[in-house]
Amino acid sequence: KFTAADEIDWASMESHLQFQRDAGVHGLIILGSLGENATLSPDEKREMVRFFARSDRGELPLIACIAEASTREAKEFAAAAEDEGADGFMLLPPMRYPSDGRETLAFLQEVAAATTLPIMLYNNPVAYGTDITPEDFARLADNPKFQAIKESAADTRRIPEIRRLTGDRFALFCGVDDLALECFALGAVGWVAGLVVAFPRETVKLWDLCMRGRWNEARAIYEWFLPLLHLDIGPKFVQQIKLVEALMGVGSAKVRAPRLQLTEAEASRVEDILAASLENRPEL
Repeated sequence: KFTAADEIDWASMESHLQFQRDAGVHGLIILGSLGENATLSPDEKREMVRFFARSDRGELPLIACIAEASTREAKEFAAAAEDEGADGFMLLPPMRYPSDGRETLAFLQEVAAATTLPIMLYNNPVAYGTDITPEDFARLADNPKFQAIKESAADTRRIPEIRRLTGDRFALFCGVDDLALECFALGAVGWVAGLVVAFPRETVKLWDLCMRGRWNEARAIYEWFLPLLHLDIGPKFVQQIKLVEALMGVGSAKVRAPRLQLTEAEASRVEDILAASLENRPEL
């Protein structure tokens, strides 16, 4: 979260952490790669990890996203974030370079060697053009540091395919908000969510119902939630989610350049979706 002067708003970050904690979320992932990670300096990223590591987060694990352009930068950040108190990492293939399979696996292994902490592998070929295939995950299964997968290929067939090749070796997480129910039905056990920043209670409740096999109740919440979850998709998703946070009174719509605030028409569309959703917000 940023101030009007374009600095990190630490007070807002602290209040939002307590909002999430009070709602019952199970963990914290910071420095999201498709979010505003790339607009932060290395010092700001390290300060972000330090801030959350020392905050009042109870038992919530702190996961820092590694989204760097070079292997050297990724290793340096991994070591620095571990020193500052991160509990684990969410690791992507190298940014700004569409690595082939050999390069991707080499990068992931080399970065993992720079830390003692557990790692969630993050696959998002839609956004980044580099695909970690189910066969790649099978090759990575020998490294015990790789414990989970955030699968964001927007193809739910990936989940049973990964399981077919690796069994229960990895904890599989949904990485696309508006495919959450489908992913849970196919065996995903976690959710790296987006609209959780404004609707954490609904997010946690949907996950809980799916884990309990209460599919009809889960589907009712999911169908209500979908118009909001769709806002987590597309090139303006950061602006859209931040506007929802602001409208719900739990954040600010301020973004860092090169992102710009939504146009009046774009913002009006988000406002209409939120207003319609609030009219029928389910009782939890």
